[in-house]
Amino acid sequence: MSSISNFKNNFQGGVRPNQFRVNITAAVFGGADLEFLCKGTSIPSSVIGNIDVNYRGRILKVPGDRTYEDWTVTILNDPNWQNRSFFERWMDGIQDHTFPVRNVRSTAVYGTGTVRQLGRDGNTIATYVVEDIYPTNLAAMELDMSTNDTAQDFAVTFAVNNWRSSASNAINPSGTGVNVDFNVNASIGGVNIGFGT
Repeated sequence: MSSISNFKNNFQGGVRPNQFRVNITAAVFGGADLEFLCKGTSIPSSVIGNIDVNYRGRILKVPGDRTYEDWTVTILNDPNWQNRSFFERWMDGIQDHTFPVRNVRSTAVYGTGTVRQLGRDGNTIATYVVEDIYPTNLAAMELDMSTNDTAQDFAVTFAVNNWRSSASNAINPSGTGVNVDFNVNASIGGVNIGFGT
């Protein structure tokens, strides 16, 4: 039979949901300094779909494809408007406000998010790298003359293509996000020209 002492030894004080760090970077637009201003987020979720295969009156369940749900970060607004402006510039690069055109190369629309769960000693106990993300919704910020004793915040929702976790030993420091390799070879006036990545 388990005792409260056994539970204490296994629980070890637990993990607190208010102990975390978040960092978000985008290749062209830099990064958002969320070390102290990220109010809330989540460890990203993922879903493996299910395929029902009928067989003689029974249903066999077969694992389907993995999908990634949207990821949302809530940020305390800063007096210099830096973080809000960062996401506005990022979304403007994806599609201009005036014209329906992209202002950056196709691979530059993606960024990377990192969520670190901290232990009670302040050390990182789990790291999640959310790869190839881009903002899809920069939430409105309500303004109200009657609102007192409240810090202004806003939410940003991202589309997610992949995430990796230190818990599953899947973090690759070099990254495994969207990669584009190309080679160009041309002959102009008998001169061969080639370059690539």
